[in-house]
Amino acid sequence: MVSLMSLAVPIVVSAVFVFIVSSIIHMVLSYHQSDFARLPDEDAVAEALRRTGVQPGDYAVPFCDTPASMKDPKFLEKVRRGPNALLTVWAGGDMNMGPMLGQWFGFSLLVSFFTAYILSAVFAEGANYLAVFRVAGTVSFMAYGFGAIPYSIWFKRSWSTTVKSLLDALVYGLMTAGAFGWLWP
Repeated sequence: MVSLMSLAVPIVVSAVFVFIVSSIIHMVLSYHQSDFARLPDEDAVAEALRRTGVQPGDYAVPFCDTPASMKDPKFLEKVRRGPNALLTVWAGGDMNMGPMLGQWFGFSLLVSFFTAYILSAVFAEGANYLAVFRVAGTVSFMAYGFGAIPYSIWFKRSWSTTVKSLLDALVYGLMTAGAFGWLWP
C-alpha cells in the first residue's frame, strides 16, 4: 500500500492536466457547440420567464410532485400536448467564469484524490506503469463520464451530447492515468 500523502504530486498534476485539456476542448475544439440549440424566439421566452418572476433553480414542464399525480388526466394531457422540458434557470448579471473554473478544478482534484485512494489500496511502491495507468484511467474515466449517462436515460438529453461528454471523460481519464503512471512512487 502507498500512502495518500506520497500521491499528492500526481493528484495535483493530474488535475492540472485535466484542467488544461478541458480548456483546450471547450475553447479551441468546436464539437461541443452543438450541445445546445437556440430557441425559435429566444427573446420572447426569456421575457416570458422574467414576467413570471422565476427564481434560479431546476424546473420541469409539465410538473408533477408525486408519483400519483403522474396518473392525473390533466398532467397526462399536458405531457401528450407538449412541449415537455427540463429547465435550469440562473440569475442574471455579469458572466464570470472564475468561480465555475475554480469549481471545475476542485472537482478535478476530487476525482484525482479518489483515484489516488483506490490506487493506494491496490498498488505498492514501484508498481508497473501500465498497471497503474489502466486502473487510474478506468477509475477516473468512470468518475468524469458515467454521471452524464442518466441524463440521457431519464431526462431526454441528446445521446450525442452524452457521447461527447464520454469522449471528454476518456481524454480526462487518459491524462489522469498518464500522470499517475508517470509519477507513481
